[in-house]
Amino acid sequence: MLVETGDLKQLPAVEQDREQVIRAVIDEVRPNLQRDGGDCQLVEIDGNKIMVKLTGACVFCKLAGATVEGIQARLIERLGEFVRLIPVAGPAKPRPS
Repeated sequence: MLVETGDLKQLPAVEQDREQVIRAVIDEVRPNLQRDGGDCQLVEIDGNKIMVKLTGACVFCKLAGATVEGIQARLIERLGEFVRLIPVAGPAKPRPS
């Protein structure tokens, strides 16, 4: 849900905080994935569905499912709500500068 303020469209504060928590959790695990030649990037948040793109070594890794489950469990713990982490193919959203 976007709220228009003048010429700018912004997410409500609660949604911004939620997105920051999601980004923080993903950023926490990224160094470990990158050390093994992989990565995980946020693609989209749609309600309780969080789409991420696994890249590099993560794409064909046998443990990718366990990685996704671990990140999902951490997200549920931090957000205090059930969310589903879904790995998808396609471009990741550009990170804000």
